[in-house]
Amino acid sequence: MTLMTIQDASHRSRLSEPTLRYYEEVGLIGPIARDERSGHRRYREEDVDNLQALACLRAMGVGIEDMRTYQANRMIGRETAAEQRDLLTRHAKRIEREIATLHVHLNYLEAKAGLWDARDRDDANAEAVASERVNAMLGDLEAVLS
Repeated sequence: MTLMTIQDASHRSRLSEPTLRYYEEVGLIGPIARDERSGHRRYREEDVDNLQALACLRAMGVGIEDMRTYQANRMIGRETAAEQRDLLTRHAKRIEREIATLHVHLNYLEAKAGLWDARDRDDANAEAVASERVNAMLGDLEAVLS
């Protein structure tokens, strides 16, 4: 069995060393084996697999409690398939809402840039059209900001 240093595990999982220590501290992984002489952490391949799963969840904005649930359910297996599905579906819907909000922000910024472009070109007709577009979007913008 190959054991890895915290640096190796950090590199493989793309999580920082402090994050690895924190995840062990809060019980998301581990306990991690220690070198008998130095006391340094030594990660197994299985530990790194768990860290990679956690890194994916973290990148998607999943919080610690849901990560803990996800990890516990992974250990149980198929019996928790419905709970795993529901947990991931809930986060997928959250991301869909975030994407929709970002689309509103993007459209608003593009409309405002178009307005300022028309002003820069001193094009009164284009400015009027751009101004109407911006005003039409204010309701959408207010809805996502509240």
